Parts: sequence; structure tokens; C-alpha cells
Amino acid sequence: MGAAFLITLREGLEIAIVLAILVSYLVKTDRASEVRAVWRGAGLAVGICLVAGVAIQAAVGGLHGSVEKGVEAAIAIAAASVLTWMIFWMREHARTMGAELRAQVAAATTAGALSVIAFVAVLREGLETVLFLLSAETSSSSGTSVVVGGLAGIAVAVVLGLVFYSAGHRLNLRTFFNVTGILLILFAAGLVGKFFHEVREMLEIESGWLWSPAWTVESGLWAKGAFYDFMKGFFGWHAETERIRLIAYFAYLLPVGWAFLRGGRADGAAPVASDGSGHATEKVGSSAQ
Repeated sequence: MGAAFLITLREGLEIAIVLAILVSYLVKTDRASEVRAVWRGAGLAVGICLVAGVAIQAAVGGLHGSVEKGVEAAIAIAAASVLTWMIFWMREHARTMGAELRAQVAAATTAGALSVIAFVAVLREGLETVLFLLSAETSSSSGTSVVVGGLAGIAVAVVLGLVFYSAGHRLNLRTFFNVTGILLILFAAGLVGKFFHEVREMLEIESGWLWSPAWTVESGLWAKGAFYDFMKGFFGWHAETERIRLIAYFAYLLPVGWAFLRGGRADGAAPVASDGSGHATEKVGSSAQ
């Protein structure tokens, strides 16, 4: 549930920020009557993401044996890859995200064009969320716990989005995105390790130094229960971790974590730009790192 909460909180807040930028720019440029087009595009994207998520989950849930393990391995490595790309993409493009969105809105002269802008932005984040939640469900938690955690994350993201909108984009989100970025890298490292675990089970490999457990914990908090489920889902912990899984975990975590932290130290001061109404304000993207 913890992983699902973090995923929807992070992705949901990114969606909320995008919508806040679009809506506030329309209001400040005397185009408030066109805000409905933004909600139509966003609503359509959400609907498509929900249908896609249910359809994929139903298809995966009907698989068994080596095919099921192969699909779970593919989902795990795909989610880790997209998650890594998303974290670093946000860092690289966050500084100019607000300005780019406002430029797109300024160029959109019809309601249909505004709907497309909102649709594309929300659809991208929504489909990423579907993939990440599928990986969270197959890696540790039941579907119910993933849904509960996901809904809780969305609820918090909505509240933060409203605060961000009310604050006129002056809410500093740098620390939030840095902390969640680190946590998501830990989650992605667990997915990389899970990929090799699923490959071992798919190929039915039962012997060999790489495929043997590095440790075995048979009882206590680290072997079963709510704490174990949380650590397993969030950080990739397992009571019986294969050596290949452990090696893969750190082979991903160390270089990617180093690159993320190094990039954070290299970030400069936040630039200042017009918010569309003639007032100077910090760009949403510059604070959202």
C-alpha cells in the first residue's frame, strides 16, 4: 500500500500542477469560459486510463505458470525503466514546464485545442501511473491494498494541488520532488531485482550460486506481517533474496541514486518569469524538482 500511495501522490501532484497552470493562465488572461475544455480533456484521459488499467489487470490476472512470470518480469523492468526516465525527465524539464504550458495555451485558439493539451498531459501521467500500480500489485500487495493506497495518494495530491493553485504557484515543491524521487528510485531498484527473480522462476532455475538465497529469514518482522509487506513492496526486501536479485538491486541503485543526488546538488537558483498576468513569480517547474 505504501508504494501505491507514493506513486499516485507523485503522479497525481504532477497532474494537479499541470491542470493548475492551465486553469490559472486561462483565468488570468480573461478566458475563464474556456476552463471547461480543460476539464473535458482531463476527464476523457482519466477515463481511458481507468479502462486501460482494468483491462490490463484482468488480462494479467488470467495468466498462469511461466507465462505469468514472464509478463510480471516484463511489467517490472518496464515500470523501472519508465520510472527512472520520468524522475530525470522531470528534473530536466521542470524549470520550463510552466512556461511551455502557458505558451501552448496561448497558441490554442479553440476549445478543442485546449482539450487536447489537457488530454495529452493527463493521459501520459495516467498511463505511467497504471504501469507503476500494476508493478506494485504484482510485487507485494494485493489488489485491494494497492487501490486503497492509490486512492489515499490521489486524495493528498488533490489537496496539495488546490494549495498550489491558491498560492499562485509560489509553493516551493523542490524538497517534495527530491524526497519522492529518492523513494521512487529505491522502489525502482526493487523492481529491477524482481525482474531477475521472475526470470528465475519463469526458467525454473533452482540451483547455482547467483540464483541461491543470499540470506533466509524465517520468522519475525522481516519474514512476515504488515511491516514485511511494506518493506517488500517499497524497498524490494525479501525474506529469501537470491544473490542475483541483491546484485541487480545495488547495480541499479548506486549509479542511478548517485546521478540523481549529484544532479540535485548541481541545480542552481530558481529562475523568475512572468505568470501571465504581468507579475513576477517563481516558475512552477523550478520549484518542482
